[in-house]
Amino acid sequence: MKKVFHLFIAFILVVFSIKSQAQTKSPKLENSLLWEVSGNGLSKPSYLYGTIHMICSSDYFLTEKTKKALESSEKLILEINFSDPKEMSEMQQLAMGKEPLSKKLNPEQLTKLDAILKKTTGMTVQQVDSFSLLTVMSLISMKSFGCADLKFYEMEFIEQAKKRTIEIGGLETVKEQFGMFDKAYSTDEMISMLEESTPEESAKLVSAYKTENIDLMYDFTTDKKYTSEKTKKIILDERNLNWVKNMPELMKKKSIFFAVGSAHLAGEFGVINLLRKAGYKVKPILN
Repeated sequence: MKKVFHLFIAFILVVFSIKSQAQTKSPKLENSLLWEVSGNGLSKPSYLYGTIHMICSSDYFLTEKTKKALESSEKLILEINFSDPKEMSEMQQLAMGKEPLSKKLNPEQLTKLDAILKKTTGMTVQQVDSFSLLTVMSLISMKSFGCADLKFYEMEFIEQAKKRTIEIGGLETVKEQFGMFDKAYSTDEMISMLEESTPEESAKLVSAYKTENIDLMYDFTTDKKYTSEKTKKIILDERNLNWVKNMPELMKKKSIFFAVGSAHLAGEFGVINLLRKAGYKVKPILN
């Protein structure tokens, strides 16, 4: 049951943070996953943290600076509030496809997907026929990390927030994310992304993450070859703009610890640059 639960968590996270088209770059950012947001009328600072979402237990780390920021915050905000039973229920329902993959995909697409599954997971397309393509992508992405024991940063943060009995919230809902996903990707684009989900790519991401190099992570996790301008706008730009629109009201009331995928931090339309344009001081916490 725990593995199934983790698959549901992974399947909502993986697409929206890993494969998006590169944007025009803003100036190089310092190597830090943790950023302090202050100024512009805030009475106390809030924090912005970039996650990799899932990582092998042997690679998992949480720096003292991050623990300290989380402990001093009064509310935890994630992309989606995974502590909300309604959201989890919605996620489980959406993990199943509206129709079997054998009906949704054409013969060429089914053959490609079957080959990818056999190579990466040892499974066949028949075994995942009732799942959505996004669920299949999550399964393949999890396998690409090459370990049996994965840890999820969002779940670790939720556990800490619950221990301190602080409020937990989300920047968007499961339904909203799936609505965007449906608009953003064609089936062929999804299958192309699945072909790129390799152990080598995951190893590059983990290496960049462990050095807190969010510019490098941004470079690794964006690729013009696999997404259209429309996809880039829906998956990154519009979401970041929506988040930054809602963040000021949240930060006005309490010191917030925001944890979102690292790919959302860098770039011209990254959350850091957008917050700075909105008048906030956003600085890296280096130690």
